[in-house]
Amino acid sequence: MVNLNHQPVHNDVHINGSVTLSGTAILDDINLTIKAGQWTALLGQSGSGKSTLLRLIAGLDTGADFTGSITCSPQVSLSDNVSYMAQDDLLLDWANVLQNVCLGARLRGQGSDETKAKRIIQKVGLNQHAHKRPPSLSGGQRQRVALARTLMEQKSIILLDEPFSALDARTRTDMQDLAAKQFKERTVILVTHDPGEAVRLCQSIYLLQDCSLNSITALSPPFPKSINDKAMFALQSALMTQIRQSERADI
Repeated sequence: MVNLNHQPVHNDVHINGSVTLSGTAILDDINLTIKAGQWTALLGQSGSGKSTLLRLIAGLDTGADFTGSITCSPQVSLSDNVSYMAQDDLLLDWANVLQNVCLGARLRGQGSDETKAKRIIQKVGLNQHAHKRPPSLSGGQRQRVALARTLMEQKSIILLDEPFSALDARTRTDMQDLAAKQFKERTVILVTHDPGEAVRLCQSIYLLQDCSLNSITALSPPFPKSINDKAMFALQSALMTQIRQSERADI
């Protein structure tokens, strides 16, 4: 299988600092290095700061106050090396699927590679829908368009905010496998509420709770894990228990 993206530059991402919202701490005195060339998961209940952290790395407005620094090594411009897939698909309703997938290049004033875009659209299972506009698509189809648009980018750092949440179980597994192949050796940060997804895809896992980042011992490569992997189910169960205990403590 030929990878759809060029060979990436490997960049660690270093995050040091604190995040507050209206004077209330969300993340306090964090010191985190996202390792280059692998998938890292951010888990935690709603409001724990997962999406805020992702948006900070992307250089987007969060509504929160951040004191500290976010850098790469080797030192590069984050804004030039990050591709961000938000929770909302952010599709343009007036543009069809193919046009939405090619949007990044057009916004940068570059020519779009429609041949590559059509290959990606086929790989996400939307070949018969390339001419359609977002209002005529289901929620899961729209999310796959957003994933296809992210796959089009040539960035070394990929930020994914619940990228598979709207998909049915079979399609979710297929899209996880596709993303794992196409983003191989890239620095991927995955925000998810699903411990199973984190365990299946990620070499590093962090649980956000009590304003802190807690490192979880992940499984060893290779990834993605088989859906029948017993070790995956065991770690998923342990993670779910830890998350539920944390959530009950906050009630």
